[in-house]
Amino acid sequence: MIAQVGGIDLRYFVAIFLLHNTVKPANSSDYTESDMNTESVVEFLGNVPLLQKLPSSSLKKIAQVVVLKRYGKGDYVIREDQAWDGCYIIFSGEAEVSGTAEEDNRSEFLLKKYDYFGHGISAHVHSADLIATSELTCLVLPRDHCRLLETNSIWQSDKEVDKCSLVERILHLDPLELNIFRGITLPDAPKFGKVFGGQFMGQALAAASKTVDFLKIVHSLHSYFLLVGDLDIPIIYQVHRIRDGNNFATRRVDAIQKGNIIFILLASFQKEQQGFEHQESIMPSAPDPDTLLSLEELRERRITDPQLPRSYRNKVATSNFVPWPIEIRFCDPSNSTNQTKSPPRLRYWFRAKGKLSDDQALHRCVVAFASDLIFASVSLNPHRRKGLRSAALSLDHAMWFHRPLRADDWLLFVIVSPSADVTRGFVSGQMFNRKGELVVSLTQEALLREAKPSVTSKL
Repeated sequence: MIAQVGGIDLRYFVAIFLLHNTVKPANSSDYTESDMNTESVVEFLGNVPLLQKLPSSSLKKIAQVVVLKRYGKGDYVIREDQAWDGCYIIFSGEAEVSGTAEEDNRSEFLLKKYDYFGHGISAHVHSADLIATSELTCLVLPRDHCRLLETNSIWQSDKEVDKCSLVERILHLDPLELNIFRGITLPDAPKFGKVFGGQFMGQALAAASKTVDFLKIVHSLHSYFLLVGDLDIPIIYQVHRIRDGNNFATRRVDAIQKGNIIFILLASFQKEQQGFEHQESIMPSAPDPDTLLSLEELRERRITDPQLPRSYRNKVATSNFVPWPIEIRFCDPSNSTNQTKSPPRLRYWFRAKGKLSDDQALHRCVVAFASDLIFASVSLNPHRRKGLRSAALSLDHAMWFHRPLRADDWLLFVIVSPSADVTRGFVSGQMFNRKGELVVSLTQEALLREAKPSVTSKL
């Protein structure tokens, strides 16, 4: 397989060789990971096309097991019929596949920096000689570790779709063109008569993440809901690469249906760095999530609770209940209904159902998806009354990710609505992990209206 050639700053790798000063004779023994700076090697690997489907956690594992091999000009790197011992990635220099007849096609068989060979050959031996045409250095992933080249994250791969969690399948995108992806609304995805806002955010963020250097993770996003999404047709996500810097990258994503932009997401990504750290916010006291009722258990209890209105219990019992891909446990279970006035605040624990892949980018996409499930509706709490029919539509949504998190472990979502006015309700929220660390801050504004009862003719 022949890859396209890219380029990055070589200063990191020059520093490695100067520091260690352990250059060995060409065509001799290997270097181990102790001879290389892992962070610099991860950055290098992130530019190899073969590896760009992998999460950053896999790149770090690969960087810890690759070995360095050096060759002189004219040396055989591999020989025809030789058993392949791993995946070779060109670190510096050039090599050529021997026996290329056509001169005008020679460049296709000249391998340069970031190109690779060896892995993926169906036979156990090489089918051609590969010769160094200059001083050559290769990073070699040993054959026993080539399984690291496979990803388990469904939002990055179409393998074993049915074995992944529902939320990963919801976030799965099909690449159509460079920077263009397609998402769908699954039959068992959350629906509220239209495409769920969290689905837009999760899928759009996944699309943006696929176009960014794997060392950069989203740290903030701002989104706008423009038009209602149609559940029955695919959503096209077009990614605009606004900026790519050494430490930051910016992406804009347009979600399109029927030729119209119906949702916009602007996201900023940052490479992990050392810096100042403090936390003023304190996680409020909350019961252990394992002691609280699940939504399914809460529903069953409400159906039979005589303290709740009979009409409400009948409505709950006869409504179609579709389990969400996110498990939610309320900290303050009560006898309130959707027509009972209550303070404009809420606390609940949530986590994705099932075990998620080890990918921080994926976990942040899942949290973005889950953040819209019960958020803006808190603004309606002080205005609920018997007979009230309301409509709420998200207008915009912003998130700031402060620390690494796991979406398949319990997170406490603390929500408050400080204001509602002129048909708009405003909410802010904080998410804490079980250790009390603030991992996400977020805000949302939504359109709140009293729904007019539909009038039907008696004729």
